[in-house]
Amino acid sequence: MTRKPMYAGSFYPRSESALLKEIDSCFRHKFGPGEFDPAKALKPAPNPVLAVISPHAGYRFSGMAAAWSYKALAEADMPDLFIILAPNHRLSKSGISLETFQTPFGLVRVDQDFANALAEKGTILIDDDVHLPEHSLEVQLPFLQYVFKAKEDKIKIVPILVSSDIDLSKAALDIQETLMDTKKRVAFIVSSDFTHYGTDYGYLPFRADSKGSVKKKLSELDGKAIRTIIDGNPADFEEFIEETRDTICGSFPITLLLKTIKFSKAKLQQYYTSGDLLDDFSNSVSYASIVFYK
Repeated sequence: MTRKPMYAGSFYPRSESALLKEIDSCFRHKFGPGEFDPAKALKPAPNPVLAVISPHAGYRFSGMAAAWSYKALAEADMPDLFIILAPNHRLSKSGISLETFQTPFGLVRVDQDFANALAEKGTILIDDDVHLPEHSLEVQLPFLQYVFKAKEDKIKIVPILVSSDIDLSKAALDIQETLMDTKKRVAFIVSSDFTHYGTDYGYLPFRADSKGSVKKKLSELDGKAIRTIIDGNPADFEEFIEETRDTICGSFPITLLLKTIKFSKAKLQQYYTSGDLLDDFSNSVSYASIVFYK
């Protein structure tokens, strides 16, 4: 079965040519990493990339941060498999999809053997239906196809929605064991925006004295979250979320990542907010690119 692109035409362009132009512009934007030519052979980075965090809003808002994450992936050796961990915005339900994902760039296929082997561990089960209305995983795929255009036919994914209904420690162990069993070289993609601030999101953790003060306080709040993630202790990140009630929509996928991987270092590549783009902080969403190295 093939999952059609549910959010082409809203979160990103519907046509292949318009989508290509949009992603090009994300790279060239002042918040992006600069022009990127996917046709050119790239020298692998000295520190192989193990995982990235990439946002999932409409490309005109979050695409520039996403571009940083996918540039880092493209500059490392292409793995056998991309495990994509994304939140479920509509249901408290996790699940793995076996369906091929279609985008305006073509098809992205699931590693059926790995996905089934992981599901057999019993924590994260196969559930194609839970993926149908969710945008956070779908919007990652065109960027993945864009940066690996020359190897597009070799892209294999395991798409996982992560929510509060599973034991994240057990899920992490299941992923680790499946990786050992299959001996796959993997890179993780975690789909998450950061703080959603304002009345539209029901989150006003500080007083809005002025536009500048909101920007500063948002930067401080997100900065603490990002430092906690980079430090790599999942318990500290869970404690941060509990104490601040921060509206980081991918908190469950991020926690699962931190419980699953061991990394030598992590680096914040880019951070900005929709408030920076619109010059309006009455409601604002924060976007970050974080890269984890083996």
